Amino acid sequence: PTIELVAISGMEQMARHLGINGEKISEARMLIAEAIINAMEYATPVHPRVDVEFTMTARQLVIFIRDYGRGFDMAKIEEPVLARKLRLPSKRGWGLKLMKELSDDFKITSDRQGTRITIIKRLT
Repeated sequence: PTIELVAISGMEQMARHLGINGEKISEARMLIAEAIINAMEYATPVHPRVDVEFTMTARQLVIFIRDYGRGFDMAKIEEPVLARKLRLPSKRGWGLKLMKELSDDFKITSDRQGTRITIIKRLT
């Protein structure tokens, strides 16, 4: 249940070792947390496993997240609008937008076998 904290801790240690600046580490922390939390939320009870991999160099971070949930249709996902969200009781639904905004390259595929997200974040 706390896999995002383990992944973030490992990433932060690597980033400090590589001399990555604090702002880039903070952005990478948000990317990893959001991706993992979304994957855990949408993984099914039948297949609750979430795979998390990341590779980091001094120049970039590559994050790969996979869940084994039922998937979803990207075409049906509405872009969140701040003014509308503020009026709703639930303020949720910002995950994909946040990941897209903070990443330099964002790829997502989703089908009945689950969802796969690859994020590239430049660190220089």
